[in-house]
Amino acid sequence: MEKLLMVFILCLLCFHALGDDIATNLARLPTNLVIQQDNHIDPLIALPGEPYYPSRISTNGKQLNGSMFEDPKKCASCHEDIYKQWSNSAMSLSWKDPIYKAILKRSSVATNGKTDNFCIGCHSPIGVTTGNAFINTNTPIADRGVDCDTCHSISNIHGIGNAAFTLSPMMFGRKLVFANRDDAVSPVHDTAYSEVHTKSELCASCHNVTHPFNKLAIERTYDEWRDSLYNSQGIECQDCHMPKVKGRSSNISKEREDIASHTFAGANTTLLNHFNKDTTSNYALFKTAAKMEFVDLQTLRLGMNTITIRVHNVGAGHKLPTGFPEGREMWVYFLVQDSTNRTIYESGKVEHGHTKEGTKSFKAVLGDKNGDVVEVNVWEADRILSDTRILPKSYTDVTYMFEIMGNATPPFRIQAKLNYWPFPQHIVDELLGKNKMKVDIVEMATLSN
Repeated sequence: MEKLLMVFILCLLCFHALGDDIATNLARLPTNLVIQQDNHIDPLIALPGEPYYPSRISTNGKQLNGSMFEDPKKCASCHEDIYKQWSNSAMSLSWKDPIYKAILKRSSVATNGKTDNFCIGCHSPIGVTTGNAFINTNTPIADRGVDCDTCHSISNIHGIGNAAFTLSPMMFGRKLVFANRDDAVSPVHDTAYSEVHTKSELCASCHNVTHPFNKLAIERTYDEWRDSLYNSQGIECQDCHMPKVKGRSSNISKEREDIASHTFAGANTTLLNHFNKDTTSNYALFKTAAKMEFVDLQTLRLGMNTITIRVHNVGAGHKLPTGFPEGREMWVYFLVQDSTNRTIYESGKVEHGHTKEGTKSFKAVLGDKNGDVVEVNVWEADRILSDTRILPKSYTDVTYMFEIMGNATPPFRIQAKLNYWPFPQHIVDELLGKNKMKVDIVEMATLSN
């Protein structure tokens, strides 16, 4: 008994002695101890009995509370530039997004609360695991959205999509941050190298979405990347959405050539504009995504004419567009005029908050059990009715046939614009009310003869 007591005391003394060096020791841990990819067939959805069902989020059986997570404003005291970038991103607005909140409330009522954790698991992971996110009430923790501690507390990815990650904000009773450096040391928290933070699987956690009850593939942004040339060439999600820049990750760290930008540039400029955020990186990303060209363009003449435009996905490592299928739409606005600016033919005009019938659109359309189109109530969807989106490094041809009558005056001009919006205006008006949020129509590419 005395020998066992002595061993126990020695262990305590050793642990105490290691305390100041835990950050360094954790940084040297083998990757498979910090981030472990489970080898099994992924069920894609949470199973009944999981702690935050139907979300797949996990805490590895530990009870978490709000005090284990830092307010991003505290992170800003050291990580000033990164905080500023994040605060202008959609990540910071994941909970405040009025469209999300409107759909969340509608879904909660329609399903008697069955989908609550499913939605909240990705829009406020800390909120759902600490019991600080509620449908009709705002809390300081939920309002932070997907913040610094959300991503940097992820210790494990145990599947693809539906928030299949583990939050581990503490280890050995101390604050722990997972990141992509093996030489990072902080006086405020311990740090550990995490390979998964350099991989697209981290993003897959919330950017692959499977219907939690019928397994319909609702969003497949990760899968689209996985099956593309980008994956085979070693280009990860982070390379485009968190591009490397020269700088310092904190005001006490050394300068590096490859600091990951935390702008999280994406396609929802409508949300960012609504909250008066900086959208510079977002619009820049749009300009690299697509291009258009004529196919065998002939001089326009009186009588019947046929024009074909080839739309290329040149810069997106996923389908164009990708993400939330009920809203994301890209389309060609096509206009032919004569020398007096008289319109001869027009396609792709927006009227009453949606693109007119016959518009050459690129989007996914979901359907319900009756085969009817599902525009907003995604929980009712059980099938994909159509998908005209463009694969990475691929293209789609769109063809227009029109007649130029004898009273038109040559020469004839063609103008084409490739437009995008995250949601049709009529859906936003339905969810929020008229004139509550103006949808931003982004001009991604132009073409003329």
